[in-house]
Amino acid sequence: MRHTLVRGLLLLCCSPAVAQTVSVFDEETALPMAEVRIEIPGTGQYLMTGADGSADISALGRPAALLFSAEGYASRAYSWAEIEAANFTVYLSRSMFTTGREVVIAASRWRQPQREVPVRIARVSAADVALQNPQTAADLLGLSGEVFIQKSQQGGGSPMLRGFATNRVLLVVDGIRMNTAIFRSGNLQNVISLDPFATERTEILFGPGSVAYGSDAIGGVMYFQTYDPKLSDSGKVLVEGQAAGRFSSANGERTAHYRVGVGGQKWALLSSASFHHFGDLRMGSRGPTQNYLRPFYVQQIDGRDVVVTNEDPLVQRPTGYEQINLMQKVRFRPSQRWDLQYSFHYSTTTPYSRYDRLLRTRNGLPRSAEWNYGPQVWNMNQLSVHHRSSSAFFDEVISRLAYQFFEESRIDRDFNQSTRYTRVEKVHAYSLNIDFSKRWSDRQGLYYGVEGVLNTVRSTGADEDVSTGEVMPGPARYPQAEWSSWAAFVNYEFRPAPAWLLQAGARYNQYILDARFDTTFYPFPFTTAAFNQGTPVGSIGAVFAPNERWTLSARLATGFRSPNVDDMGKVFDSQPGTVVVPNPALQAEHAYNAEVAVVRQLGQRVRLQINAYYTLLDNALVRRPFTLNGEDSIVYDGELSRVYAIQNAAQAVVYGLQADVEVRLPSGFRWVAKCNYQKGEEELDDGSTAPLRHAAPWFGLSSLTYSTGGLQLDAYATFSGEVPFSGMPTEEIGKTYQYAVDANGNPYAPGWYTLNLKALYRLSPTWSISGGVENLTDQRYRPYSSGLVAPGRNFIFSVRAHF
Repeated sequence: MRHTLVRGLLLLCCSPAVAQTVSVFDEETALPMAEVRIEIPGTGQYLMTGADGSADISALGRPAALLFSAEGYASRAYSWAEIEAANFTVYLSRSMFTTGREVVIAASRWRQPQREVPVRIARVSAADVALQNPQTAADLLGLSGEVFIQKSQQGGGSPMLRGFATNRVLLVVDGIRMNTAIFRSGNLQNVISLDPFATERTEILFGPGSVAYGSDAIGGVMYFQTYDPKLSDSGKVLVEGQAAGRFSSANGERTAHYRVGVGGQKWALLSSASFHHFGDLRMGSRGPTQNYLRPFYVQQIDGRDVVVTNEDPLVQRPTGYEQINLMQKVRFRPSQRWDLQYSFHYSTTTPYSRYDRLLRTRNGLPRSAEWNYGPQVWNMNQLSVHHRSSSAFFDEVISRLAYQFFEESRIDRDFNQSTRYTRVEKVHAYSLNIDFSKRWSDRQGLYYGVEGVLNTVRSTGADEDVSTGEVMPGPARYPQAEWSSWAAFVNYEFRPAPAWLLQAGARYNQYILDARFDTTFYPFPFTTAAFNQGTPVGSIGAVFAPNERWTLSARLATGFRSPNVDDMGKVFDSQPGTVVVPNPALQAEHAYNAEVAVVRQLGQRVRLQINAYYTLLDNALVRRPFTLNGEDSIVYDGELSRVYAIQNAAQAVVYGLQADVEVRLPSGFRWVAKCNYQKGEEELDDGSTAPLRHAAPWFGLSSLTYSTGGLQLDAYATFSGEVPFSGMPTEEIGKTYQYAVDANGNPYAPGWYTLNLKALYRLSPTWSISGGVENLTDQRYRPYSSGLVAPGRNFIFSVRAHF
């Protein structure tokens, strides 16, 4: 009775003045639903509801039926007669499991039902973020249960997708690539620059995505869509927003966030800000090894480095840091055909320690007195223009012009040494994307576009004597360089029969690099290096969906990664006694991928999905022994070091399975299980093979959720398999300081699991509280390849106000 009354009042307030304006409501709460996709089935023609849950559907004509779909809701088709009989009012019910009708962007850069793309895409929604409370964007990716996260420090998180990571996976923010010319093969922390509170949805595309996104998209693409300003579809100004505060016990996290949007019929604004404080991270008390404990740390007392006993070895000192995220967007829609938006993103951190480097010892003493990343700064300015037209060449076009600035630095000093080495890198990244879509009928459509990217890299070095304060110029990490990429791509979609969908795509990419080396500190046999190369890539896929219960798909795709400034020009001590030097004679590496998938829905209760894949990486860019001026070793930072360089010198293969099952149980319960198995091998210098470094052990999650009214509960387990010594990659065997030791004294990565409980309760339409306990049994574990031990038992509490 209460819901009927509420629905009636909302319908009275929101009923359209025009007969062909439809309003969509949540069946359970009777609240208007924004961002609902209303489409004519099989044609690709669609509209989205506004903030008040309504949309003018007159532009769609008078079709026989319309399909309504939204994230987290069961898709529903209505005939035109049914819509008229309901007075143009539609109700959607929450879905207990994925239907395949959910809309995704990552596959082609355009909205498509997930069921119509022959690639695996995992999604993390804003509702997931509200319940799970991830601290960083890296933790957000981990919520999917399909991305393995490596951490070398608390201010970090390096995603691993299907055996690839770092510069072989691509970060995309609002359609703009985030990877720069200095993304390296070592673990990366750039993803933490993104704000989970400002992210409306995240999509992870698995497998090569180079046709739509170009270089680096070998293992996959992580697409972050932040909130957009909402326009008012009524005569009143729309004001909405959110304020939130959160506390976590494992690292003393204190976070505050607000987001405010104001929208008229043509103009809209959105402001967002988040402020984070993270203290030193505490590990669990129960574990298979004492190796992970932190018994000491270094302090400088009276100008001398002193090894200090850690009063609580479970606390990883020093790991704390602070972070600020800001976002501002302005939107202008002068007509239904034009939509313009300017956005500004800004993120900065305080300096934070590279914790794994502080674990190393030499002659029984710490190797480093300090090893910090300086403030990590990222900002992005973007202007996007969305135009709809019925021209011969396109139905829609989106132009995105962006400028990004990145700053990062490395600051290290050896124990009881007076020289502090500071290396600072700044990257200015400019990009232009123009994406088109065109449909000729419900049987065929085209997505195509052009892209231009320019990165300028500026790198400096300084050596400071901490005892006197004297600062002298030092060697830079990189040459001064420009890296650019120019490309055109096309994706064609054809439906030969109602049950079949075929897709094919191609891209041609030209990439150019010019670099200038400073030979003041190192006698390189060259002062400049350049290349201008091109490469084609392509993909072909098919989807067979004879009914709602079966979907079969297959795909062949190629991907590539062009050499960047980090590959070609880096000077860096990768491990004690080794040094990586520049190599200008590099070419792109290419990936060849085959994949098949089966999705089976059993009645209205069970859904199964299995993806099997195989990827070959050819001409792989790997670190191999090298010579500099005929010498295989040079003195670097006062130590004789073996010379290495990045070279096109290997092949690698990755194959595996991704499987998940969703079961809709009675009374609002749902069970989900996900498991990821991958196996990777790479060719070594002597022709033998070894395990691939970024091929994570098998991992996944199992979750039992309950939802009723305003209450959501999630009891879940996360788990990861063991990596025995025989399965350890060659690069990892030497890092004895971060691994457990087996019975034979060899390093290995133990398997682990956690038990967790999360809850969210909506006290009212304005207020909600959420929280829970992570790692209930206080397990002490270190995820594979990580330098940081994971949090122990962690209590979380968050409160949000929606207005």
